[in-house]
Amino acid sequence: MNLLEDLQWRGIIYQQTDEAGMKELLEKESVSLYCGADPTADSLHIGHLLPFLTLKRFQNHGHRPVVLVGGATGQIGDPSGKKEERQLQTPEQVQYNVEAISKQLEKLYDAKGDNEAVMVNNLDWIGKIDMISFLRDYGKHIGVNYMLAKDTIASRLETGISYTEFTYTILQAMDFNHLYKEYNCKVQIGGSDQWGNITTGLELIRKMNDGETKAFGMTIPLVTKADGTKFGKTEGGSIWLDAEKTSPYEFYQFWINTTDADVIKYLKFFTFLDRETIEGLEKAVEEEPHLRAAQKALAEEMTRMIHGEAALEQAQRITAALFSGDLKSLSSAEIRQGFKDVPTHQVGGDDSLNLVEVLVNAKISPSKRQAREDVTNGAVYINGERVTDLQFELEGTVRLDDEFTIIRRGKKKYFMIQYA
Repeated sequence: MNLLEDLQWRGIIYQQTDEAGMKELLEKESVSLYCGADPTADSLHIGHLLPFLTLKRFQNHGHRPVVLVGGATGQIGDPSGKKEERQLQTPEQVQYNVEAISKQLEKLYDAKGDNEAVMVNNLDWIGKIDMISFLRDYGKHIGVNYMLAKDTIASRLETGISYTEFTYTILQAMDFNHLYKEYNCKVQIGGSDQWGNITTGLELIRKMNDGETKAFGMTIPLVTKADGTKFGKTEGGSIWLDAEKTSPYEFYQFWINTTDADVIKYLKFFTFLDRETIEGLEKAVEEEPHLRAAQKALAEEMTRMIHGEAALEQAQRITAALFSGDLKSLSSAEIRQGFKDVPTHQVGGDDSLNLVEVLVNAKISPSKRQAREDVTNGAVYINGERVTDLQFELEGTVRLDDEFTIIRRGKKKYFMIQYA
């Protein structure tokens, strides 16, 4: 199966500007192609991943990826999908974000060989252009009527759009034209919301290069969930690539909790498992859904790709310990990671540390009578160890790092006690 056939099977191709021409180009030569991201935050989240993983698929087939982080366009703001103006960030914040995101993206691509990935920042060329040159050399080639026909602009006309965001599509077109000339970059790929920007780039390339050039654009579908809710979001917010924002354990849990209705689609979209393997996992979902083999494979592949083998093993270790209720094998850092979102109760230096008192004050048990019954009946665990002593005090080694203790009531209800 060639590259385009594989992309079609995975459902990754949404739109192409010239399907036959693209097929002919990829069969004839190794090409450079690019995908870009604006540094609107200091980390990407999983909603950004699919275009960049698609770029890696091209690299795996011998093509050269050009990865653009928009230090210039990030200071402007893409109106795509927005109902109102973005809050502009300072140049210093944008630069900080550029550096952070670039490090995340570099890890995705092979660093050696003839098709080694190239990392670029569009501030390096857009930042050198003065206003007169922008208007004369670029603005002259893109008509206002042409821009007004773009969905990203037309959808904002009623609510209002600034000249700043109005010009965004020209800036992105300048990127494509620059990369075409400097890196012989003939293809741009992006999310489905980037179609208007991609086609503007092709228009600028055609007009600034005597109309003899042949470049192409391809978009990737919006990732959706079967139940209609937004992909990549949880009650706690976005699933970030930055381990400080979303821990490897949380990242792993997000993927392993994928529904049966979505898991095969996500395996096709996000992993590099081959067709035979994925079809085998699809059969497993149909015949043995309770084993969740597909979800485990998805979680393993994604966590290993983004955070590495050691972080994957840690996430699996935390998962196994929490499932069994045995926390003894975990470090305090791993326990903290695994229980990040459980109900928390803080005790001060003057508070009683008697277990029964803490159970009531933290609302773990509804009354002292119930708390005593819970303890004597063996329903209370401290850091995974059953405690049946009514005089037990939360002191000494049960205070992990002298900062917290994990209390479990029953089989599944966990609570964190934090010490002020």
